[in-house]
Amino acid sequence: MNFPILSSLIIFPTVGAIFILFGRSSSNYNAAKYISLFVSLANFILSIFLWYEFDKNNSGFQFVEERLWLEGLINYKIGIDGISILFIILTTFITPLCIISVNSTIKNRLKDFLIAILVMETMMIGVFCSLDLVIFYLFFEAGLIPMFLIIGIWGGQRRVYSAFKFFLYTLLGSVLMLVAIISIYWITGTTDVIKLYELGIDAKYQHLLWLAFFSSFAVKTPMWPVHTWLPDAHVEAPTAGSVLLAAILLKMAGYGFIRFSVGLFPIASEYFVSFIFVLSLIAIIYTSLVALMQEDMKKLIAYSSVAHMGFVTMGIFTMTPEGIEGSIFQMISHGIISAALFLCVGVVYERTHTREISKYGGIVSVMPRYAVVFMVFTLGALGLPGTTGFIGEFLILLGTFKVNFVVATIASLGVILGAAYMLWLYRRIVFGEITNTELNKLVDLNKSEMTTLSILAIASILFGFYPDPLLSTTTTSVESLIELFNSNIKLYTASNL
Repeated sequence: MNFPILSSLIIFPTVGAIFILFGRSSSNYNAAKYISLFVSLANFILSIFLWYEFDKNNSGFQFVEERLWLEGLINYKIGIDGISILFIILTTFITPLCIISVNSTIKNRLKDFLIAILVMETMMIGVFCSLDLVIFYLFFEAGLIPMFLIIGIWGGQRRVYSAFKFFLYTLLGSVLMLVAIISIYWITGTTDVIKLYELGIDAKYQHLLWLAFFSSFAVKTPMWPVHTWLPDAHVEAPTAGSVLLAAILLKMAGYGFIRFSVGLFPIASEYFVSFIFVLSLIAIIYTSLVALMQEDMKKLIAYSSVAHMGFVTMGIFTMTPEGIEGSIFQMISHGIISAALFLCVGVVYERTHTREISKYGGIVSVMPRYAVVFMVFTLGALGLPGTTGFIGEFLILLGTFKVNFVVATIASLGVILGAAYMLWLYRRIVFGEITNTELNKLVDLNKSEMTTLSILAIASILFGFYPDPLLSTTTTSVESLIELFNSNIKLYTASNL
């Protein structure tokens, strides 16, 4: 295919943002909404076409585009494989739903908010397409800027504090990654990911380089103990900001672990497996217990995200097909379900202006449609069979049992705790008698809310019962990654005998 489809996916949202900024829509909020929705939907359709044209049996990178940049030292190089394409589709799928949701949540400077969302879509897609470390770093860090603005301008009362905490945590975590990228260029003479896969990186450098990349990905995931920025960011962010943060931004780090930590530094990855397992288990168990103690709906869901991402990091470093495929599936599932849960919180918050769980109870009698869709996502979050949440957790635990029985057994407790805090949340909000008389005035889901939540519910149930379209896309690329990993380990072992 000669058409630069990946560059189009990356650039199109920003073109839409520029059109909103300088076009006639600059003074017409309705026009800005329609333009941003059109652009995001067009990008989603283009990503589906990309998926249709993608060869699932080809383990190499496809749709590769390369252009000279910085006097040929660093090239603009992008491409996709079976791992990255699903994250691109997730990004283009969630973005229009976020734009639809702003109808009832953003009251001021709507045009600027829509511009920030479209620019962020460009950065997120760029991360998943990048085949050069410098290009990856630029997209990875540039995505901080629109999210910083979304939290800082349209957030809650402590928005400035939360925005700066988010920005400083993630930026400082990435400084070492930049140093590592420069070091890789000095060691190998290239930052081309495909060439680095072929050349390999000398084992004596891998441990320090792995730790440098880890410092960035651990904060963005986020892993314990550098997770404290996430609950603050979620609580203060507007609903659409929380959706993008949970559904897409956290996945950039999980993708980075697979593409770079495992792909470029296999020897170091094997060395630090126990370290990752310990941090992942703490994230799963500790943050689940913390979630049980929360009185704020958003904070509870934020801590549940840390626990779910703990499963992801654990699965990635099992180095098994089940573990890595399960982690990818879990990230897609979490992107769908966490987006829906934050939208559900936004629905009742816009009506009551409180997120305190104790202020609710019995809303099933006044919002029955809301109670049904909220139940679907609650069951998905706790991993009920028939939802996407079950598939990912099951594969991760299966892969972990093959590697370490003790770790898998302890992690299984996280499934029980997940059921505890999600069912506790649902019971206190939906069931019981209405003690707060203000709740009697609530109205059920409107058309736009019902549309977005129904789409997410269908996706969760559809891929829960029929996961093959997602798993078949990733299988070949994951097997190729594991083969590359194992061959590097064998070479290193043989050279040290």
